[in-house]
Amino acid sequence: MPTVIHPTAVVESGAELGADVEIGPLCYVGAGVRLGDRTRLHHHASVEGNTWLGEACEIFPYACIGGKTQDLKFKGGNPGVRIGARNVFREYFTVHAATNDGDFTRVGDDNTFLASGHIAHDCVVGNHVVASNGVVLAGHVVVEDHVVIGGYGGVHQFCRIGAHAMLSAFAKLVQDLPPYFIADGAPAVVRAFNKVGLERRGHTPEQIERVKRIFRILYRDGLNRSQALDLLAAHEDAGTPEFARVIAFARASERGLAPGS
Repeated sequence: MPTVIHPTAVVESGAELGADVEIGPLCYVGAGVRLGDRTRLHHHASVEGNTWLGEACEIFPYACIGGKTQDLKFKGGNPGVRIGARNVFREYFTVHAATNDGDFTRVGDDNTFLASGHIAHDCVVGNHVVASNGVVLAGHVVVEDHVVIGGYGGVHQFCRIGAHAMLSAFAKLVQDLPPYFIADGAPAVVRAFNKVGLERRGHTPEQIERVKRIFRILYRDGLNRSQALDLLAAHEDAGTPEFARVIAFARASERGLAPGS
């Protein structure tokens, strides 16, 4: 179908629209925006600033994508937002531009962000992430692939969430959550490994058993963090993807890993 723009929508000169884009009543699309093929804006949705969206994204009513950073250190320039394909932003969701000129807040592909949540300046969100209602990511947060964040979960500035991890509803994460694990509480602590999530994504029993071993070493064997990481690195499974991913994540941590329960 051809691109459809409702007569009450505002699409500024300079905006670039792909094929088969649909822009509903009372939407706003700014001059620096690029919308990928088959992207749909429901009524009252806004996309502004230096913001590019990939194909087949869907923006629901009153969501605002690409707004100016809330960082008080903003000194001008043209930072922006880069979003991949097939992302869903539900009602009242907001994504803000990066702070420094030439930088971008980045979102990957195939993510679902439910109502009234927020992705702040300079965040990097991967692929296949599900963020439930009211989730808030502060500035410079990194969320890797296949992460689930429960309703009203909050993530402190500069924290990271590893791939296949889960942050429970109403949790407050103030340190890094390693891959494969589940954290809950305020402040959040690691309580289990994400067995159900891994099964749903096709991990084999052998892979899940390796994740279980990692969890025990890091959080159940009474070791301090250095001892646990040394043991992981010396383990016979250290070369497997599961061990390697957790070891690399932990070694790169600047805020430290979330504690165990």
